[in-house]
Amino acid sequence: ISAVNNEESNRHFFVQGPAGTGKTFIYSTICHYFRRQGKIVLCVASSGIASLLLPGGRTSHTRFKIPLLINESSTCMIKKNTQLSELIKNTSLIIWDEVPMQHRHCFEAVNRTLQDICDQPDQLFGGIPVVLGGDFAQIPPVIVRGSRADIVSASLIKSSLI
Repeated sequence: ISAVNNEESNRHFFVQGPAGTGKTFIYSTICHYFRRQGKIVLCVASSGIASLLLPGGRTSHTRFKIPLLINESSTCMIKKNTQLSELIKNTSLIIWDEVPMQHRHCFEAVNRTLQDICDQPDQLFGGIPVVLGGDFAQIPPVIVRGSRADIVSASLIKSSLI
């Protein structure tokens, strides 16, 4: 809460825990707390089912316009001076659930896009505080016909953002 309200430098968090430990409860509580103060909180998840459990939740691909075919230099399809870019500029917090199942290039693309939209090229996610969550022991990213090394390479843990 103080990271959002006081604009501290360390404004990115990861909630790690197996299924049933209350991660969704934490996300919902934090979301409602800030929305009650009139702040914008974007709740996204890497899967459609998980997004339904979040208040106003959307999939990360839908909210951030992440391309389906993605590589190490991809960016999201959000143009400046659109309603979505204005929403993102005014966002106080992003809550992103089920992150271990998404390819690391998706996070890197969102990071590049938010840096561009918010005119903060040196700030992670454009300076917007982010709460990531999930369980690395559950579902890794899906890599079609990929080896174990390919799957590990696609994991968020191997991202330059970490």
